[in-house]
Amino acid sequence: MTSPWRLSHCASADARLLADRHYNRQHPGTPRFVPPGRCFVLLTEDHSAVWATSWPYAEYVRHDWAGAWVNSLFRREGGSYLASDLIRSAVAHTRARWPDVPPLGMVTFVDAEQVRRKRDPGRCYLRAGFCRVGQTRGGLVALQLLPEDMPEAEPVPTDQLELVF
Repeated sequence: MTSPWRLSHCASADARLLADRHYNRQHPGTPRFVPPGRCFVLLTEDHSAVWATSWPYAEYVRHDWAGAWVNSLFRREGGSYLASDLIRSAVAHTRARWPDVPPLGMVTFVDAEQVRRKRDPGRCYLRAGFCRVGQTRGGLVALQLLPEDMPEAEPVPTDQLELVF
């Protein structure tokens, strides 16, 4: 599969429009839509999906997965790719960006009250290989992808590299 992702930026106007419609967005309209610190942002070439991996410094993390990469944002609004395929591809690109995968891999948190009602909150993550590992103190479903379950590293395509600011 050719990756639909293109490198973006934590303050990309096009990516921000998608991020503003995500339920965890704290301040819609503000230019920066990812947590402070190390981040890696992808936007599909058709602008139908956005992904952000954060790598917070462990000493500033309050959840039980300190040190792990955090998928702090994934929003898909249509497009021709399955959400689970987009997730696996984004993880592969994250591995290429940061080759030293943390021992705890990647985590994401899903608010079961804020997503469409379905049998398994975070179903697209589960189909992408993440496993449910508990919940946060605030009640969010915690999903984790360990390093050995991640796809191989794959750089973001450079033939159509599009830095979006």
